[in-house]
Amino acid sequence: MAAYHEKQAVELRIGTSIHQHGVHVAGKKALITGITGQDGSYLAELLLEKGYEVHGIVRRTPTFHVEGVDDPGARLLLHYGDLTDGTRLASLLETVQPDEVYHLAAHSHVRRSFDEPEFTGNTTGLGTTRLLEAIRSTGLPCRYYQASSSEMFGATPPPQHENTPFHPRSPYGVAKVYAYWTTRNYREAYGLYAVNGILFNHESPRRGPTFVTRKIATAAARIKAGLQDHLYLGNLDARRDWGYAAEYVHAMWLMLQHDQPDDYVIATGTSCSVRDFADHCFTHVGLDYRDHIRFDERYLRPSEVDHVVGDASKARRILGWHPTIHAPELARLMVDAEMAALSRAPVASVGAPAAAPGWS
Repeated sequence: MAAYHEKQAVELRIGTSIHQHGVHVAGKKALITGITGQDGSYLAELLLEKGYEVHGIVRRTPTFHVEGVDDPGARLLLHYGDLTDGTRLASLLETVQPDEVYHLAAHSHVRRSFDEPEFTGNTTGLGTTRLLEAIRSTGLPCRYYQASSSEMFGATPPPQHENTPFHPRSPYGVAKVYAYWTTRNYREAYGLYAVNGILFNHESPRRGPTFVTRKIATAAARIKAGLQDHLYLGNLDARRDWGYAAEYVHAMWLMLQHDQPDDYVIATGTSCSVRDFADHCFTHVGLDYRDHIRFDERYLRPSEVDHVVGDASKARRILGWHPTIHAPELARLMVDAEMAALSRAPVASVGAPAAAPGWS
């Protein structure tokens, strides 16, 4: 397990290898939307390791430094752009001429999508249309990856696979269903090499601080260190199929290397409740979660997804992909990263995190 324990990351570490896949693809170019997020950072590292020139689209100054970006010889380049501006997307595609496009950007916090449903639809849904239309209109012969989500299944009983009907339960899930079918339509109508990766929940120490797994891991470490006493959460009984993001980006890459475009579920095939994840995190630091977690109804979603478990047998059979990290190991590595970060941070600079609405 030591290979999966990470330093707390606040930057893209060029030259650092998370996986050793033994494949070097010199001369290829990739364009990543959402490169400053959890998945984007892991994917960029993987592609750089394989010899790609990697380009990323950012909406503003990135929230962390991307090491080497100012070096003219670097293979990682950032460009300003926005999913609401189709003209700019087309211009970037013409300039970069990527072989592969990974569309990861979205308004991705599920609870917040209830508060901003129109913005969610415009970015997560229509943003996909703008990007695909830019690829089609420029005639670029690239391969396209669409980051689809288990939230599309919503209320449909598990296990969920590629042929399971969708029943989304949030504006985010609805927007992702739109993006999924738009991707399918561009593949079938225009012959684009376009795939949907239906990824179930995947986490890491790089997950945003308002997502439930990161909130729990952070709280366990801070409570152990005496920096706070309680953590407020909503529904502890919701069950998710949680995997490790650094493994899931490898599946994204594998999808674009296959001869034919297709859609794939990526998941561990196991489920874990929020309560169980909290137990794993707190037990790892010698605490009982029941002494520290408090319920707050503000964190409940208007409509909940109770239980998702993915069936990734198609990806295992066709792509040869399979996960090795499951929820208990994931909880421990995330807590270890938080503990390591606290050990490096001056106590005076570590304030109690502000309450964040809900979880994704």
